[in-house]
Amino acid sequence: MTGSVARRLAGDGGGATAFACLALAGLIALTMVIGQVGVVVVARHRAQAAADLGALGAASVLAEGAEAACTEAGEVARWMGVRMRRCAVAQWDVVVAVEANASFGVFGVRTVSGAARAGPVDESE
Repeated sequence: MTGSVARRLAGDGGGATAFACLALAGLIALTMVIGQVGVVVVARHRAQAAADLGALGAASVLAEGAEAACTEAGEVARWMGVRMRRCAVAQWDVVVAVEANASFGVFGVRTVSGAARAGPVDESE
């Protein structure tokens, strides 16, 4: 009995278990990184949606003036949980740029942005 115990301790028994544990840890880490990338992608889409809605909202009140249009864009951005970085009015076009922070887990906080333009369609093109 003593000889079989010594042979078992000296062999490679348990190597597959250690490999399986390492592979599982790597798979969990990869899943977490993919999940964090997904969070940033969703934040980027949210920022773009806020820019789109802000530009449309600003264009809808542009007849009241550029200040009213940019105020409306700022309100939409606030409702969407982002910061308005820029609002520019040129004739009947409104350009809105927004930004938001997205937590990237252990990699820190990233800033995502979106920009949109709203105005009349140019019939000459």
